[in-house]
Amino acid sequence: MRIDKFLNSVNITKRRSVAQDMISNGVVLINGTVAKSSKKVEVGSIVTINYLNEAKKYEVLQIPTTKSTPKSLQDQYIKEIA
Repeated sequence: MRIDKFLNSVNITKRRSVAQDMISNGVVLINGTVAKSSKKVEVGSIVTINYLNEAKKYEVLQIPTTKSTPKSLQDQYIKEIA
């Protein structure tokens, strides 16, 4: 699954366009390298998002099969790493 679709479908971003803006500004990294919107996410990948005052890291546990997932099921797809 593309990184922009993944961020939207697991409720890290509210809209796919927001995810695409973050990616184009270079604040989203996959396994330590700056991601492009077309970059594929795989199980076990580490996704890092550099916000203004902090960075959040997520481990990909599962790839969603639907366009959107309920926020209550977010823990099945990603795990936040400290």
